[in-house]
Amino acid sequence: MTAFSTTVDGLATDIRLPADEGPFPAVLIRTPYDRTRHRAEARGWARRGFAAVVQDVRGRFASPGEWRPYTNETADGAATVRWIRRRPWCDGRLVAAGASYAAHCALVLALDMPEDARPDAVIAAVPALGPAETAREASGVERLLSRAGWWAAHGDRRDSDESALDKALATDPGLLAHLPLTALPERLGRHLPSWADLWRHHDRGHLAARAAHAGPPLLAVGGHHDHFTDETVALWHAWGGPSARLLLGPWTHGLVTAPGPDAGPAHRLNLGELYVRWARRALSGELTPGRHGALALGGADLWLPAGTDGEPRTQRPRLLHGSVFTADPDRPVRSDELTVPTDGPPDRCLLVTTPLPRPLDVVGPASVRLRATAHTPSADWAVRLVALTPEGTAERLAVGVVRRAEPAGHESAFTVGLGRLARRLRAGTRFRLEIAGHHFPAHARNPHTGDDPVTAHRLLASRREVDPAGVALRLHVLPSRPTPTDPAEEILR
Repeated sequence: MTAFSTTVDGLATDIRLPADEGPFPAVLIRTPYDRTRHRAEARGWARRGFAAVVQDVRGRFASPGEWRPYTNETADGAATVRWIRRRPWCDGRLVAAGASYAAHCALVLALDMPEDARPDAVIAAVPALGPAETAREASGVERLLSRAGWWAAHGDRRDSDESALDKALATDPGLLAHLPLTALPERLGRHLPSWADLWRHHDRGHLAARAAHAGPPLLAVGGHHDHFTDETVALWHAWGGPSARLLLGPWTHGLVTAPGPDAGPAHRLNLGELYVRWARRALSGELTPGRHGALALGGADLWLPAGTDGEPRTQRPRLLHGSVFTADPDRPVRSDELTVPTDGPPDRCLLVTTPLPRPLDVVGPASVRLRATAHTPSADWAVRLVALTPEGTAERLAVGVVRRAEPAGHESAFTVGLGRLARRLRAGTRFRLEIAGHHFPAHARNPHTGDDPVTAHRLLASRREVDPAGVALRLHVLPSRPTPTDPAEEILR
């Protein structure tokens, strides 16, 4: 095995070649998270017959230039692909791969480039599709905690400090509550000009829209508990290449290294080995055309074919309290606490279902239909679905947040999407629904004035009314016990 370092258009690049005589197919990983952290991964690719190329993106770690997230990756990636294909050790075939921001780097090559700079296959894990998708929910509500953590760790700096936000919060626990949110860099003591620029992006969907015209095969990998689950599934659905595969496990953003509470032994996959096997079949044209894949059924330790959906079922939960409540930005419902206060005026509407008479496999989109009133011209409606186990513990299943602007005091009916569920729930489990005006600090607080939550200086309390008879929880339930599938067979078919 041969390893060496070089520069491509000035960018720091490591290459690891197989021990055999080439030329070889290549895999390219472009990352802002330090190319040296990928040495074990590069060795794995090289042992299996691929030339592994790992590059620091412009302005990060050993690569010179200015670090401008989501700005330079198309041109820099294209130059690197063309450089690789001119090397005598490359047979011309190339896989673009990466996770999170590195998945964005891979995707822009597949969707924005002429053929000579386009990869022959793409592996996109937990893809960060673009600044607008990472900054906001599809409804427009700002993702505050995850973005503050990422920008504190990686923004406008050459290196990274993964613990930067945690250290800042330890010093200033109210850091994310200070106004305006655009002043966060000053509170962090950092020069962070790209933080304000992030919130100017509202144009979601550009990359996903171009996916319909994609040429190469795709392997999209995500987690049920990841920030970007919906974007991962949407990318798979939209992909126009000859084949698209989806692997969706009970994982967080770290995938198999960060399993969720519903993960089981069958969900511990060797992703690296699966990537290599898929890449070989993709490059040789052996994949069956169309969309296939596998999704984990959390709590059941098995896999189902991707695209499996249950039959729609509507439940009418009963009201516990809070049909009238106050969404107060000074004491918002917190995203990091599942304990519901029992004293003081209600800060949310709380409803619960009866215990499940038998185990239930919930697979497919979930949503809540509401009939409700806000007495402010702008209002966020955050709905959290919680499973109450027979032992009395609470576990978050899903969250959805929508923003509505309408005349104060106007009652309206609307739906809050909760994303997709793939979960087996035990007999005796109850569903708890929390309907609130905030989900902080995961999401920015709506100031209720109509002002932009990112630049607002003033917050108002918002009186809310929920019609309990107008609340309906819609789930998709499998009518019978499912037949398990092998995720590798689904990915490699």
